[in-house]
Amino acid sequence: MEKTQPRMRWWGWGEDGNDDPVKPGAKKMLTATCGWPKGVNHTPIDLDAVQLPEPELPGRAHAQFIELLGADYVREDHATRVSHAAGRSLPDLLRLRSGTMPFAPDAVLYPESETEVDELLAICQAERIAVVPFGGGTSVVGGIAAFRPNFRSCVCISLARLDEVLDIDEESLTVTAQAGVFGPDLEEKLQSEGFTLGHFPQSFEFSTVGGWVATRSAGQQSSGYGRIDDNVFGLRASTPSGPITLRSTPATAAGPNPRQMFVGSEGTFGIITQATLRIKSLPEAMLPDAWFFRDFHSGATALRELEQQGLRPDIARLSDVNETAFGLAQLGSDVQRKGLLAYLRARGVTTPCMLVLRYDGPKAEARVRRSTGREIAKRHRGVSVGGSPETMWEKHRFSTPYLRDQLLTEGIIVETMETAAPWSRIEDLHETIKQDIEKSLAERGTPALVLCHISHLYTSGCSLYYTVFAQQQEGQEMEQWKALKTAASDAAVNNGGTITHHHGTGADHAPWLPQETGDLWLQMLRAAKAEVDPEGIMNPGKLMHGPTEL
Repeated sequence: MEKTQPRMRWWGWGEDGNDDPVKPGAKKMLTATCGWPKGVNHTPIDLDAVQLPEPELPGRAHAQFIELLGADYVREDHATRVSHAAGRSLPDLLRLRSGTMPFAPDAVLYPESETEVDELLAICQAERIAVVPFGGGTSVVGGIAAFRPNFRSCVCISLARLDEVLDIDEESLTVTAQAGVFGPDLEEKLQSEGFTLGHFPQSFEFSTVGGWVATRSAGQQSSGYGRIDDNVFGLRASTPSGPITLRSTPATAAGPNPRQMFVGSEGTFGIITQATLRIKSLPEAMLPDAWFFRDFHSGATALRELEQQGLRPDIARLSDVNETAFGLAQLGSDVQRKGLLAYLRARGVTTPCMLVLRYDGPKAEARVRRSTGREIAKRHRGVSVGGSPETMWEKHRFSTPYLRDQLLTEGIIVETMETAAPWSRIEDLHETIKQDIEKSLAERGTPALVLCHISHLYTSGCSLYYTVFAQQQEGQEMEQWKALKTAASDAAVNNGGTITHHHGTGADHAPWLPQETGDLWLQMLRAAKAEVDPEGIMNPGKLMHGPTEL
């Protein structure tokens, strides 16, 4: 049963043993901005004390599941139900840590083959049982919450046993992998053969191929390697009406691209069981670079020119003033931090915004791109600090979610959200979202610290990724979250941004989808869903059927 065990701890991010105390500099900055709760220790409740609804799985369906999979792969124990009840959004964590889960699957099913997935969905459709697909459990938008609107029963179908890399096509530069393959396992296999997918979302260690495709994931290197939706050439999906196989092809004019109907569908049409993805040869060189700019405008303008001139930095991350200050506050040495700030002040940079870059590829070509990029940065009065800040950021880039867990224990809520917009709107949008979040929480008596960075580049625009800190309002945490989420989401869609750049829609973003796409498109999606999922069992309450319809 080893493959079917959830890889993350049930109450928070990742694995035990990776939590560090909040750094003194970060605590000082949070205290100055938000205040620091005194005497708070919100440790998670014991697993056995988590309250779940009683399971209501029909006896006939239960017997069919056991007959198909075997008793070992139909799990109904308390721990398994808890660990598959929700993802890792702030509401998810608040519910899990407090031990009150109003929803959970009645059972978790572990098919070993695509045929078994097909047969499970046929059973669930016949018995009208809601189905939630489960990969790594890393959704931060309520994308895998075990909702069951209008259904008596709900099961979670885990893809943990569909974990094989099926083929590496060295001539076509593609890899075909089953949906349950975790990021590190895929990358280890590819790199052993001299290739890389180059897809490294912050959830990389605990997320899966199927989850990436189902949510239109964007990795931290997608400015150079492409988002996952750019790299899907083929896929197979199980639906309640039967399987769909979409052959791998580099391009086609055979009507609208059906692959893209499943990419980003978040399990609402069916379960993606395998995907064929574009890969690249491992780069000969990976050249880091880092700069400090005197303001966000200068750094953003430099990034726009980098991208529009075709320099394609494979990693590009520009932090605003607050995020730069928060990052510097976590440096291990006051002497080091003060020395850097003095160095920058001497060069006219008093409110620094840090930019880290990396250029991958053939050594000579990467050097030319970096050299040209440096000319652009200098033209916008950037101050070079060599490559070490990028190397340091990369070393710790998957550890940030652990800080959220520690801060929640100490009474500070942490929420993240992201958007994307055209370059012409980015600076106004950056300030508007920040100000609206701050205002929404100030009205509730909880000042906020709002950080932001650009992390994905396009010729026409870029992403904005926000992190919000505020003191936790005892007993009103959900209302507090709704206030900041509503403020940020309204500001994004009302000012030219998307409701989500790479986290997906899930349940949390669904109320804003009509404003972004229009009602007619949602009607088209619902019509397509009705064809492949006539009983509406697939991941209810998500995407085009949001929580307002529960």
